[in-house]
Amino acid sequence: MAVFSHLPLAEQRPRLGLRERKKLKTRSAIRRATYRLIAEQGYEATTVEQIAEAAEVSPSTVFRYFPAKEDIVLTDEYGPVMVSVLRSRPAGEPPLAALRFTLVEALEALLTGEYDELVQRTTLMAEIPAVRARMTETMSVTAKLLTDVLAERTGREAGDLGLRISVAAVLGALREVCLYWGERGCQDDLLALANQALDSLEGGLRL
Repeated sequence: MAVFSHLPLAEQRPRLGLRERKKLKTRSAIRRATYRLIAEQGYEATTVEQIAEAAEVSPSTVFRYFPAKEDIVLTDEYGPVMVSVLRSRPAGEPPLAALRFTLVEALEALLTGEYDELVQRTTLMAEIPAVRARMTETMSVTAKLLTDVLAERTGREAGDLGLRISVAAVLGALREVCLYWGERGCQDDLLALANQALDSLEGGLRL
C-alpha cells in the first residue's frame, strides 16, 4: 500500500482579496448554519429560508452561492487547491500517481480539519438519495478540472478519453469508499479504505 505524507492543503489556498474573503466568509456561514440545522431537525425538515435566517443572509443570497440545498452540503473549498497541487507535482511522476497523491491528501485534509462536517456530509450521502444524486453530478465538474490538468501534464488533448476514464475510475472508487464509510457509521479508517480501493484499481481490479 502506498503511504502519503500529510500536505496541509488548507494552507495552500491562494491569498484572497477583500471581496473574495467576504464571499468565503458568507459561504462558510451558510454551510455551518446548514449543518447545525440538519443536526437539530433533519435534512428534509431544513429549508433554505431557515438556513438563510440562521446564517443572517437572504434566501436569494443562499441560492446565489448554492443553486440547490444539496450543494450546500456537498460543496467545499478544495477544488482549486487540488488543481494547484496536481499541477505542481513532479514532472516525471506518472499521471495516476500524481492524481492519487492529490486526492488522498485532500481527503486527509478534510479528516484533520473538517472531520465533523465530513461525517455529516458522508452520512447524508448514504441516507438521502437527493444528496447522493447531486454528488454524482458535482463529481463530473471535479473530474473535468482534474482531467484538464492531467492533459496539460501529459501533452494529451483536453477531453482525452483515456484520461477521462482514468479520472472517473479514481473518483468513482473514492465515492464508493465514502458511501461505504457512511453506511457503516463512519467508524472505519477512511484513509485506509481509500488506499485499499486505489491499490485495487492499480492492481487491475482482481477480486
